[in-house]
Amino acid sequence: MAATTDPVRTDRHGAVALVTIVHSPVNAISRAVAVGILEALTAAEADPACRALVLTGEGDRYFSAGADLTELAGDAPGDLAGSIEVTGRLEASRLPVLAAVNGIAYGGGCEIALACDLRICAEDARFGQPEIKLGIIPGWGGTQRLPRLVGRGPALEMLLTGDPIDAARALSCGLVTRVVPPGRLGEEALALAGLLAQRPPLAVAAVKRAVRRGSDGSLAGGLRREREEFARLLGSEDAREGLSAFLEKRPPTWRGR
Repeated sequence: MAATTDPVRTDRHGAVALVTIVHSPVNAISRAVAVGILEALTAAEADPACRALVLTGEGDRYFSAGADLTELAGDAPGDLAGSIEVTGRLEASRLPVLAAVNGIAYGGGCEIALACDLRICAEDARFGQPEIKLGIIPGWGGTQRLPRLVGRGPALEMLLTGDPIDAARALSCGLVTRVVPPGRLGEEALALAGLLAQRPPLAVAAVKRAVRRGSDGSLAGGLRREREEFARLLGSEDAREGLSAFLEKRPPTWRGR
């Protein structure tokens, strides 16, 4: 069954929520799209049976071509808060979030993909931060997340030229982890998300926190954060279940506590 917060649609595939941007012609990120993504994410996080989320765009040409420029032209800086919140919420979600990039991911569309935990794309996908060609810079995290992901040099080339890169280059620089034929993107994304959904939810959330917070500081600080997360998990029911299942040679049953 599909749930729609126009222009965003959510379909459930077992423990995976598939969230699709439905905003023709190019799946631009309007205020309504930003609200729809946030509402879909909130609903998924509130459902204990939901263990992973896939974000994609409708059709096979556009993941998202970026911010809705008809709205952006009249925005004051404070009006961008809703769109900025989307990237922060995706990154901080307890759920593993996978971007399935079908076609073009430019500007804000690329930034939303960057805020996801993993990105896979179709062979004809394109990624770009063309804001500099409009006399502006990325405003939803592109100047910060892109260098952390692909390195300073490749990121600066994309940010300063404004020119896009293709799927092969995105794979080689670490922007995506998999490139698949366009006709298999949905299947591959759901399969990977389904695998992530089978992992213990407390440990998944802890990995995300440790990586995110550790990346913002020193190695010593990151290692301290890792030890804290490890110690917290060791006392959980899921950890006891995981160890017992291993010793008893049976599949574990994760309860998220």
